[in-house]
Amino acid sequence: MTIPKQPNGQRYDYLSLCVASNDQLEMAMRQGVRPRLEDLAGWEFRGYNTLVLTEMLGFRKFKKGFYQADPSEQDPSYLNGYNVQVVQTPLADPWFDRVKGGLSIKHAWYRCYPVRMTEVDCRYPNAVLVNYDCPEAKSYDPSTRLRDYVVQLYQDNKDLFLGKAYVALAGPIRVFVSYFVLERENPSSLQIPSEGHPSSE
Repeated sequence: MTIPKQPNGQRYDYLSLCVASNDQLEMAMRQGVRPRLEDLAGWEFRGYNTLVLTEMLGFRKFKKGFYQADPSEQDPSYLNGYNVQVVQTPLADPWFDRVKGGLSIKHAWYRCYPVRMTEVDCRYPNAVLVNYDCPEAKSYDPSTRLRDYVVQLYQDNKDLFLGKAYVALAGPIRVFVSYFVLERENPSSLQIPSEGHPSSE
């Protein structure tokens, strides 16, 4: 199996993905593997949008959190999730949550599940879909138009992920927005990981 590599032949890390070209990221999306839901559940991941415009809009840096609403389920078909507002600092700086009332600001809720080939959003069969059009979302929230695909870059690294975001328009029309990079950061406050940190072996 071909694995994603930089033009210099090296494997990608977080920073090199953040500055890679769209052509390089598209190839990596197609070569990545589908993440296991159990490896995402109970964690927040620091995120970085590659689209420069998102810096001016104030959300180039963000976090995504994944949790299982009912941890007693042994084989869930989906996870719940949310985004976290983050202080906008240079890429090399740490991620700091924006806080209100002593808690991080969670918004743009979604469901995450393996791509279903019978549905409109099936561009990347090797991905999980982050679908913001879900029962947990606010009806007035514009983020309900978002559809994200997420792949795990390497089979032996459960901490590094690449995503591609689209906006859903009328019917099956989807407009590409940005690639984004995710890396495991901290446990989610909504679910404690049951088996500890599934880091690379």
